[in-house]
Amino acid sequence: MGKSTLINKLIGEKITITSPIAQTTRNKLKGILTTSNGQIIFVDTPGVHKPHHRLGEILVKNAKAAINGVDMVIFVIDSSEEPGRGDEYILNFLTANKTDFIVALNKWDLVNKEFRNLRLDQYRRFFGIKRNFQIVSASKGEGCSELVDKTLNFLPEGPKLYGEETICDQPLDNLLSDLVREQVLLNTREEVPHSVAVKIEKLEEMKRKNGKGFTAILATIIVERTTQKGILIGKKGSMLKIIGQSARSNMSKLIDGPVHLELFVKVVPNWRKKESRLIEFGYEEEF
Repeated sequence: MGKSTLINKLIGEKITITSPIAQTTRNKLKGILTTSNGQIIFVDTPGVHKPHHRLGEILVKNAKAAINGVDMVIFVIDSSEEPGRGDEYILNFLTANKTDFIVALNKWDLVNKEFRNLRLDQYRRFFGIKRNFQIVSASKGEGCSELVDKTLNFLPEGPKLYGEETICDQPLDNLLSDLVREQVLLNTREEVPHSVAVKIEKLEEMKRKNGKGFTAILATIIVERTTQKGILIGKKGSMLKIIGQSARSNMSKLIDGPVHLELFVKVVPNWRKKESRLIEFGYEEEF
């Protein structure tokens, strides 16, 4: 769908990870946009999907709970595809909960120009002609300012909940672990991504002998099978090196300073089905 890409574009900073892999987002994250016209708190949630393990159940429950706790929803659609059963499931959920929503037809740049009128008609029939639509391309930024304006018009008036400099509510540990997981998603085979968790074991400000400071980070990448560990490490550690270098670069940008990152890989069989492990790795139901 491109939910997280859209959030990053609307906020103007990379606050949430992105990848082509479904269910990339695991933790509810608030992105705060403050303009001269008002403040919008965007809540990026895990995608609603059919769960196949306890982790999936937690993610879906948390996503639905988040939907119930907001003033309105931006229903982000991959408009390069026709409306599908997943869209119908979410539409029925929003309708049953009487939730106000705008439809953001994302990835519009991928729709062949000859078929754009047809595609728009398909979605108008699917959602109803009175539904509020906004055509966007998150990757190119097209339609994003218009989406912000429509959102502000939908929202009720109220006081600002965050300072003007605040753009995200996530603890630093969560942001750092996601930056490692993002590189796993982008660099490894299909069998690995969904089985991965990342735990920040150490986060410490230190100084070198020359007096210059840096942030030392120790992270453990958790997988479910030994074969996945082998894929992540790669031949002579080549894959782990690629993951570490890219993650460290993004961490340095986030922290705005030098980072020393150490990565280890640990096998924890079936961790996605074990409540104690899920809690240990930061995945709990939100009430």
